Amino acid sequence: MNTAPAPRIAIIGAGPGGLTCARILQQHGITATVYDRESGPAARNQGGTLDLHEDNGQIALREAGLLDAFFRLCRPEGQEMRQMDAADGTLLVHHTPEEGERFKPEIDRGALRDLLLSSLKPKTVRWGHILSSVEGPTTGPRQLHFTDGTVIEADLVIGADGAWSKVRRALSDATPQYSGISFLEAWFHDVKNQHPEIAQLVGQGSAAAADGERGLFAQLNSGNHIRVYIIQRVPEDWITAAGLTIEDTAAIRALLLKQFRDWTPALRRMLTDNDGLYVDRPIYALPVPHTWDHNPTVTLLGDAAHLMPPLGGGVNLAMLDACELALALAHHRTVDDALRAYEKTMLPRSNEMQHLLDNGAAELLSTELPDFAHDGTATA
Repeated sequence: MNTAPAPRIAIIGAGPGGLTCARILQQHGITATVYDRESGPAARNQGGTLDLHEDNGQIALREAGLLDAFFRLCRPEGQEMRQMDAADGTLLVHHTPEEGERFKPEIDRGALRDLLLSSLKPKTVRWGHILSSVEGPTTGPRQLHFTDGTVIEADLVIGADGAWSKVRRALSDATPQYSGISFLEAWFHDVKNQHPEIAQLVGQGSAAAADGERGLFAQLNSGNHIRVYIIQRVPEDWITAAGLTIEDTAAIRALLLKQFRDWTPALRRMLTDNDGLYVDRPIYALPVPHTWDHNPTVTLLGDAAHLMPPLGGGVNLAMLDACELALALAHHRTVDDALRAYEKTMLPRSNEMQHLLDNGAAELLSTELPDFAHDGTATA
């Protein structure tokens, strides 16, 4: 970027998208500061495992200079996928990755975040900064107001702050809407010793079953852990409507057993044998399409721009967004030119994906068998 003085770039959100953007900018000699609401990198568990695809997430890691490091950390065997019959547990589809297959190897979210964080210059990420609002004229500079009273000026604000983005409010009135599908997350620890039957069902990657209204999706994580997502078509307040709270583990288990009463006992273990509390995760999506009028000082990436049902593309799209935005900033004369070039590609791509996945949360409950293509992808 041939501008002087250098623009002050603020990235809101230290998830994979925000960190990828900061890393690629630094690779091109451009300084950016990342602000995150969490108190530090170990403030909370980062979630389960994810697959990084060769045609988007891995492209971003290559531009970040981290692809070889990723391959040292990832689990190619995690590409194994099993689809089972809900009623009797019959294995309907079994995809086993070929030797050397790298189309979408698995990595824990925490491991990916640590990889990205360790690649950044010291003090790039400022922890404990909860954004309240983005103020100031459209032409800049922008003022970032944080809840502790801090105000920071920036010439470009990049919203990488997820589903409930505060940066989005500077561009769009759109808010996420409940999809009608809810996840209940269950954790299983030391699975080879404590939950051998479940470990055998899941294998080295993931396993799924569905009956049209309910589903289970299980993933093997590193460290001998399994996360199971119990998927239901229910009202958003289904737990409180039953007179329960998320802490009422025994009562929720009883309710789940009733809901999944026609399922095989082998799969029903995933409802009841978990270690610790459940985690309630209702699924939201942004209206389709989601666009905004061009703004020369604010833009979005990832879920802040195009929140969609969790069908495997979220992190990959966020990292590709981050990569393309960082490269645009590196190769265009002005920030405004860079944002126009980035949004010209990103918005049509994300809107196309949103249309393809409109009401796509229901696909998570589909009884149709996946068709595994030669490149390792699975399509319904």
